[in-house]
Amino acid sequence: MRTRTPAPGRVDGVETAPKLGRRLAVELIGTFWLVFAGCGTAVLSARFDTVGVGLLGVAFAFGLAVLTGAYAFGHISGGHFNPAVTVGLWLGGRTRTADVLPYVVVQVIGALGAAGVLLAVAEGRKGFSVARDGFAINGYGTHSPGGYHLGAALLIEVVLTAVFVLVILGATDVRAPRGTGPLAIGLTLTVIHLISIPVTNTSVNPARSTGPALVAGGAALSQLWLFWLAPLAGALVAGFGYRHITGGTGTIEAAAEAQDVDG
Repeated sequence: MRTRTPAPGRVDGVETAPKLGRRLAVELIGTFWLVFAGCGTAVLSARFDTVGVGLLGVAFAFGLAVLTGAYAFGHISGGHFNPAVTVGLWLGGRTRTADVLPYVVVQVIGALGAAGVLLAVAEGRKGFSVARDGFAINGYGTHSPGGYHLGAALLIEVVLTAVFVLVILGATDVRAPRGTGPLAIGLTLTVIHLISIPVTNTSVNPARSTGPALVAGGAALSQLWLFWLAPLAGALVAGFGYRHITGGTGTIEAAAEAQDVDG
């Protein structure tokens, strides 16, 4: 069974995919936008005087960023912007094996670039300190916004990443309503942040965690392992689980094969 190539085009009736370099470029840009928009809202706007956007604003910033990025770039690269999503789609039969590592690498680079730009902007305010003011890092224990312990952080990140990847697989299934996928994905990410910001500051995305952690250093780096392990574990559950739940990968090829079998 062939996996669906992300964002196919057509040349003389034959499906083709954008070149890998183009797909990697938009994955980098999309991940940059997601991390800069979401973490930027948390660092620059969430507690701004009396008009800060707070937790609700941060949640919507992440959701709107992935929604707009998916509409802008989903037709080119698939609009992953997240190593856990890439792994989940690969396990679910939607992404080619050869694309997984390059996607993950550029996603981390994009996130690191966003964190670097965000730091440069944040330091434009006199007296800003990453240690004192925070940098939208993910954490548990004393570094959890609500003081949640390691077990709670691990559980919620696994569960919410699994839900997120399942929604992505379902919303982009060939049998799903066309054109509505980014909306469902963006709203899901918003809800995920509303649930879990108090627990871990919400990761469900190893790249999103890595960029700010590399810039902030210290405890953010020492706890970063969790925000790779848990999202990837959730992606594994969703990627394998989706096939069993729906009876297929949700691709055009799988649907054609099912018709051949049924016929």
